[in-house]
Amino acid sequence: MEYVKEVRSLIGTRPFIIVGSTVIVQDKQNRVLLQLRSDTNEWGLPGGAMEPGESFVETARRELFEETGLTADYFEHIETLSGENFYFKYPNGDEVYNVIAVFIVTQCNGKLKMVDGESLSLQYFPMQDLPMKLDERAKQILDRVGVNR
Repeated sequence: MEYVKEVRSLIGTRPFIIVGSTVIVQDKQNRVLLQLRSDTNEWGLPGGAMEPGESFVETARRELFEETGLTADYFEHIETLSGENFYFKYPNGDEVYNVIAVFIVTQCNGKLKMVDGESLSLQYFPMQDLPMKLDERAKQILDRVGVNR
């Protein structure tokens, strides 16, 4: 996040392109792990912005651990998404166009815990019973790539 903060100090809230990774964590019951985000108060998928020098997988690995306390040995790349549909305006006015590498993880190590302050809650949900306050980006990702593979 230091990189994003540094860029924000230069450009203010103007839109810019953020490259990052999102991780769909699926348990043995085919439920999806969602986090109640502290910045938007909506449920979303674990993930975040790439730091300089990181690969998409390294970003996915770091964000998964920072936001959930979980680790994984294998990240399956599903798709990389971008475009107008992945524009987002944060409550503080910051605007971004996301380029998101989407990974799925079906085997995790560790116990769920909120590590970095970005989550208010972590919970698994069946795909047919997702929460009403689902982040638009998460909704689009789940609709587009699905998880019952």
